[in-house]
Amino acid sequence: MLKKSIIALSLLSMLTGCSLDGDDGQNGAQGAQGAQGEQGTAGENGINGTNANSALTINLIGRAVLNAQSPEGAAEIVAYQASKKWIYAINSSGDAAVVNIIPADTFDTAALVQDNEGIVNTTNLSTAITLTLNDNTPGDANSIAIDENSKLLAVAMAAKSVGEAGQVAFYDISGDTPIFIKNVTAGFLPDMVTFSHDGAKVVVANEGEPNGDYSIDPQGSISIINVNDGVIADNATNIDFTAYNDKQSELEALGLVFANPTGRTINGNLINTTVAMDLEPEYVSISKDNKYVYVSIQENNGLAIVNLEDNSLELKGLGFKDWSSLQIDASDKDGGVNFKSYPGLYGMYQPDTISSFSWKGANFIVSANEGDAREYFFDTTNEADCAAKGGVDFDEDDGCLAYIDESRVEDLTLAANFDYLNNDDNDIGRLKVTTVKGDTNNDGQYESLYAYGARSFTIWDSNGLVVFDSGDDIGRITASVHGEAFNNNEDENKGDTRSDDKGAEPEALTIGTIGERTFAFIGLERMGGIMIYDITNPYDVQFEDYFYNRGLISGAEITGDLAPEGMTFIPREQSATGEPLLIIGNEISGSIAVWEISAN
Repeated sequence: MLKKSIIALSLLSMLTGCSLDGDDGQNGAQGAQGAQGEQGTAGENGINGTNANSALTINLIGRAVLNAQSPEGAAEIVAYQASKKWIYAINSSGDAAVVNIIPADTFDTAALVQDNEGIVNTTNLSTAITLTLNDNTPGDANSIAIDENSKLLAVAMAAKSVGEAGQVAFYDISGDTPIFIKNVTAGFLPDMVTFSHDGAKVVVANEGEPNGDYSIDPQGSISIINVNDGVIADNATNIDFTAYNDKQSELEALGLVFANPTGRTINGNLINTTVAMDLEPEYVSISKDNKYVYVSIQENNGLAIVNLEDNSLELKGLGFKDWSSLQIDASDKDGGVNFKSYPGLYGMYQPDTISSFSWKGANFIVSANEGDAREYFFDTTNEADCAAKGGVDFDEDDGCLAYIDESRVEDLTLAANFDYLNNDDNDIGRLKVTTVKGDTNNDGQYESLYAYGARSFTIWDSNGLVVFDSGDDIGRITASVHGEAFNNNEDENKGDTRSDDKGAEPEALTIGTIGERTFAFIGLERMGGIMIYDITNPYDVQFEDYFYNRGLISGAEITGDLAPEGMTFIPREQSATGEPLLIIGNEISGSIAVWEISAN
């Protein structure tokens, strides 16, 4: 299939590994970063073709661009109605919140023409129905979900004002067009919504972010809405984290992270952030037996588990990834591909998207370990006004910086165990790390460093223990495939620009079964590519393939599909082509890409 994919696959035995306790096996010494192997033309990217080394055939068969004049934010979260073969996509690029509904029952692949780089920018899918959400529900749309059991659409709608509860808007999608049913009040900033597999419950992750000066900091929570034979309950059950307000030290010992300006006075308010206010649920997955809800709490590096039989709640800390036996390119100013090992450097997993599957009757959770820092601004008139109101810094564009937990390593004082470093642009100096961890004895020197995200995906068991982590695969495979164009940003073609800040940034994730094998698909937000791993046996995971449709010529205008934000897998029995499909919403390009992925 892809020439680039063949290069990646040749690394399989070197890159793929399995760990029972979260520590990856010792890698062989990295060779000197010599000249990269000659990169194949982008036309051999596998837009259409077969890779004899892969168990899968991967073809781009469908593409739509929403709001082409201003596409950013036009296609983020996607869902699929199998009964009609319709794609639903949240479109947040305009003033109003809308959902575009796109038929996916036929695919004119001849319309997908490759440019000189081999990238497809043309389209063969278009919107048939535009659902204007604000006709019935105020606010902004963050997430959508579909239940085929009762033919329902649920949309998570965030209120316009911080501190105001959001809603879930429900629609009947059994007819020719969606018909509004009702709104059900959820928590603060509902960020993700999903149905249980039997359609009996709707679960919402309410992120509860603060406003710019922390004068309002709503509690994060999880909302559960019952659906009984298609009848939606009028009220949600909200599960909060107030029971943990006196347990922050215990949670930190478990590997959770708390970053906030508690104790400071900002804009006239003394800040006192509780655990329940600080925890920010991000993404929801429900076990196949409909018994457990798994919720990623990204900024806090945690996982919440809700037992749906009694709504009991348990928090798991995800701990930290040790980079000392792995390799990372930590600088965007070191001239290109430059992988090194750094004893004393750790990664906070901080997953965004999660999914779950079962093996041997046990539940496992899969996470895309994106990472995320906290940074909040509020309005002041000038730099002096900002300082007088307790701000950290002033920016003419963003305003007064109320709080940030991020720093470059070169701006920190390192303890003696880091004497092996110059702490400059050629090693770790440019890397962004948190300031709330690492200074273990509070002497102003950092004995350890904690970077955002893990540049990987991870499989966890239901105890919160690492079963498998992809280690440094993503960085090393994309460096082999893309050369100095690796760690690109999603909105420009300038290689190595994300090495200092979460790398290729695994964010989107979905799981699908093809034949008798189970695969994880991991979308790289910055690079735009998709990694595939065979996770049929979570204790014997194998890298399978890598594909993308994104131009990478340095300095050229961005082309193709950029910043995969949401993905959904369609099994062959629900597909118009009779083969499995992967539907991807790409945030920056505003494009929806439909890939046919079949077993060879």
